[in-house]
Amino acid sequence: MHPQKKQWLAINVLGGIAVLGSYAHGLITHPQTRGLLWGDMPAPLQDVYGVTMWLATAGYLVFMYYVLFRVEAAEVRVGKRFGLGVINACCAAVVVGSAMWMPLTFVYLDDPSSALWFLIRADLIVVGVGAIGLIVSLFNLSARPTGPAGVVIIVALLLFALQTAFLDPFVWPAFFAKG
Repeated sequence: MHPQKKQWLAINVLGGIAVLGSYAHGLITHPQTRGLLWGDMPAPLQDVYGVTMWLATAGYLVFMYYVLFRVEAAEVRVGKRFGLGVINACCAAVVVGSAMWMPLTFVYLDDPSSALWFLIRADLIVVGVGAIGLIVSLFNLSARPTGPAGVVIIVALLLFALQTAFLDPFVWPAFFAKG
């Protein structure tokens, strides 16, 4: 396996474990305050958000499948200069930021501060920028996916970006109490 593909796999496997682990740990260790993660978001919007989170997850998994099984790391070029490393960097931004969100938010709920609120917002923006970077990379791949499979991959990644580049950094904070 190509070294950059191994790096990509490590980022996504370890990052995925970190994201799921941070969510599980946060929800298990904060049973009394986990409902506060929604802020004052109305229940119907929480339901919509729940669906979009699953669609975003599925979208990221579809993109992961594409990179793992359809992208030849030695041949991939994003634009004409960059290889798989740019996709690796975007994935790292997504998984590191995603793993940090819930722990940061619970710390904020315990002891709110403007600096911590800024850090949470910056974290969410980093994840969104990583997602947008993945879309830009996908559209600039030398071997861009085509046909029906290409449409599925593009739509999947757009669903992921809708959640991470719009809903999480802009909609969620609008409803979350800032202390």
